[in-house]
Amino acid sequence: MPDNVVHNNTCTARISGKNPTSVLIARPNFTGEVQSPALPFGSLFAVYDPLTVGPEPTSEVIGHAEGLYVSSGQDVLTLVIYLDFGFTSGSFNGSSFSLFSRNPVTENEREVAVVGGRGEFRMARGFAHLKTNETASGTVVECRATVVHH
Repeated sequence: MPDNVVHNNTCTARISGKNPTSVLIARPNFTGEVQSPALPFGSLFAVYDPLTVGPEPTSEVIGHAEGLYVSSGQDVLTLVIYLDFGFTSGSFNGSSFSLFSRNPVTENEREVAVVGGRGEFRMARGFAHLKTNETASGTVVECRATVVHH
């Protein structure tokens, strides 16, 4: 079975603003000194971010990024993320690819691992570049993925 490569499969995810799409579902039970109040080590979040064609709030929604992230850095704010990028329209409708990686969110641009997929992205592997942008309507993360799949 030959490999297919999708380059620069660009989409954006909105992670804050008027209607945040990431929520705290578990937080450490501190008995001593409280660490960073924003994302203390061990905090767990559920994610349901819309995937859009562009960064504008009116951009077409082409799917959702669903998953979890946990604050995993004790000295530097770092997350470990599991996200499934599921497409609900376009040529990849019904397919998804999955990220599972360390995400050093204090860096404006970072690289994370693509570790699998389903549908058109069956047996996917690759990488995605994430870039965080603050906009008037909230935080937007641009995702440019290079995915090899069967």
